[in-house]
Amino acid sequence: MTNTTVRPIRTRLFILLLRAFTVAVLFITLVILAIIAYFLMNYPSNVIITERLPIVARLETYYLVKDNWQGVEVLVQSDLTADSHRFWNRAILLDAQGKVVLDHGSNQTTLVGTTYVKNATDTIVPILSHEKVVASLLVDPSILPAQRQVTLDFLWPIGLISLLMAIPTVIIGLFLMRRFVTPLAEVIAAARAVAGGDLSTRVRAAGPHDLRALSDSFNHMAASLEQSDSERRNMLADIAHELRTPLTVMRGRLEGIVDGVYAASPEQIGPALEETYLLERLVEDLRLLTLAEARQLHFERKDVNLGEVVAHVIDLFQAEAEDKKIKLSLETSNQPVLALLDPQRINQVVGNLVSNALRYTPEGTNVYLTVEKTAGDVLVTVSDDGPGVPAEDLPSIFQRFWRGEKSRSRISGGAGLGLAIARQLVEAQGGQICAENRVQGGLKISIQFPALA
Repeated sequence: MTNTTVRPIRTRLFILLLRAFTVAVLFITLVILAIIAYFLMNYPSNVIITERLPIVARLETYYLVKDNWQGVEVLVQSDLTADSHRFWNRAILLDAQGKVVLDHGSNQTTLVGTTYVKNATDTIVPILSHEKVVASLLVDPSILPAQRQVTLDFLWPIGLISLLMAIPTVIIGLFLMRRFVTPLAEVIAAARAVAGGDLSTRVRAAGPHDLRALSDSFNHMAASLEQSDSERRNMLADIAHELRTPLTVMRGRLEGIVDGVYAASPEQIGPALEETYLLERLVEDLRLLTLAEARQLHFERKDVNLGEVVAHVIDLFQAEAEDKKIKLSLETSNQPVLALLDPQRINQVVGNLVSNALRYTPEGTNVYLTVEKTAGDVLVTVSDDGPGVPAEDLPSIFQRFWRGEKSRSRISGGAGLGLAIARQLVEAQGGQICAENRVQGGLKISIQFPALA
């Protein structure tokens, strides 16, 4: 999987996440602005004015200390700021009786001491002491902060803080997006490669735990697909190979009869008929193996005495064993060895094992069968005095069409499906099957099932 394949996917994922992040930020910003606008529109204007005039607090403090307004002009003279002078040039201070105390910051004008006649347009700010109005401050509306200015003054610190917080947030967000996007892009690119037929594609496990688990799961899936594809190809090749030999024999025999090379006699037709039996058996074995691997076989399970099953199989193969001068022996206890199994399928399993042993055991030797009950399990073994199997080939003997040696070639009979079918039938019924070489020579195959209580 090349970097040029991952880069476009990574770019698209990055842009997608960046859009989502931007939309989220804009949405939060709009919500904050809406809340501020609602707050400003519904907040009492006189409260805003009071809070925006620091001189009000100074006047209230002065009266609280002096308990009168004598000498209040000191506040104006002591405050030398330009904003203070600009304020007092447009303000009048009235006492509780409505008389002018300060006229535009001065106590020397003709209005001082007179009663001020208030107008409806006057903006009055009350001066309080002990929750009582002790004076009034008349101010020019032009010096009061406009609502737009209040809004800007309110939003400025919020905007500054938001900007300072947004910069590290964006950097962290970009880092996190890079950490998530790159592994995810690799998985997407690998999935496309697998869909295109490249089953050898794997991804690097990186990123957070969940993405690592995703990468591991993808690699496991790709490995399983690659193995299944390899097994499928091998199976098709093996089937073609197994079908080619009998079809070649049948074709040559029948063409010879048609061309007059052979007479149409039972002696000439018989071999061709035997090959049809072989093909029929091969097709049936393949069908059975396919159904077993797909877990589509129906099992009618009941209490089965494995000792009786093995004894019945020995009776079936006794004639063949005698022809090859091979002795079949059974060792079991007098007590029933019971398991919950399908009697027909377990009979087929034991038959395949005995048939396999007879096929590769030399004349004048023995095939040993044992049935015993262990701790919670029942065990059936089939052992022979044959050549055995190389240790490196033991894990492969239950694969379809397996033949490890020339002695186990097609000439000796069988298509290499008996042990594969046996394994599938055993495992489908909850059992286990294994093979090992005997110390004294030969092969030993064991099958194990849970015993009935």
